[in-house]
Amino acid sequence: MKESKIIDLITVDPYSGTAKYLQIANAVLKEIEKGKIKAGDNMPSINELSIELDIARDTVERGYKHLKKLGVINAVPRRGYFIENTEFRRPLNVFLLFNKLSIPKKSIYDAFVDTLGEQAGIDFYVYNNDFHLFKRMLGSNKDHYTHFVIIPHFVEGGENAHEIINNIPKDKLVLLDRTPPGVTGDYSSVLINFENDIYQALNDAIEQLIKYHTINIIFPTNSYYPKEILKGFTHFCQDFAFQYKIKNDVNSLEIKKGEVYINLIEDDLVTLIEKINTTNYVIGEEVGIISYNETPIKKVVLRGITTISSDFREMGVMAANAVLSGSGTREKVPFKLTLRHSL
Repeated sequence: MKESKIIDLITVDPYSGTAKYLQIANAVLKEIEKGKIKAGDNMPSINELSIELDIARDTVERGYKHLKKLGVINAVPRRGYFIENTEFRRPLNVFLLFNKLSIPKKSIYDAFVDTLGEQAGIDFYVYNNDFHLFKRMLGSNKDHYTHFVIIPHFVEGGENAHEIINNIPKDKLVLLDRTPPGVTGDYSSVLINFENDIYQALNDAIEQLIKYHTINIIFPTNSYYPKEILKGFTHFCQDFAFQYKIKNDVNSLEIKKGEVYINLIEDDLVTLIEKINTTNYVIGEEVGIISYNETPIKKVVLRGITTISSDFREMGVMAANAVLSGSGTREKVPFKLTLRHSL
């Protein structure tokens, strides 16, 4: 095969979550598997590929070093780089699909990427809780991926998600956060037990909660959050004889003394604090705030906001380990209460 042909086969996607040097290496490995690149073929020079792809020379050089580390290419004086070996262990190639971007999701992504390191190429996509976009992203031919790591949350239309997910080979599937009803087979998962976790977290805060008589949870009508959260919340309030209210719109809230407010959506937290600030109630004594999902800013706002939250970094590590293990592991994400001044 001529050198010019190989250069045409190597591409990089500037929008991919996979580092460009790994995209170069993965492109070469994929074409070897297809039989389009063979042992003995000459590779483009580092300068040629750098110019062709319009990327830094150091990036190409790093990609070649990675291929050399795998034993795929070698270099000799005057000849340059060439394909030395087409028998290799294929690196992992992951299709990573999140429902949205947020600070907790970034923690998952960073831990996932850090744990896999150079053992995998990662293509990262976001479908914004839109089932139709989710369906399109997973509907095209993606045979070259070794794993599909998916967070399945939808504002609407998600009742048919299992039909899409069940088309993915189960040995390639890792579900994060939750399992949509109807998904079958021996797949890997790293899940949150939404019903049990909120129940247990509120139970852990019982000493602080007993100074209040009513607990409110702000659960927007068009929320992608699972209804299991409401089940756990309701069971706790009933078991411990708290009055409780489920509010669908933070803007219609009337702040009352002796009540606690649990918010799920970050934007709702801002509105909630603004409403409380229009009263004379003392936060942490006369009214309480509990916020879903730990973020750094909640450590300092109002001298600290109490949170109930999954360990998102650990979720990313566990997801990466599920990919590396290659077996149908089922893991539960750690969940904890962090008590601060707002309760």
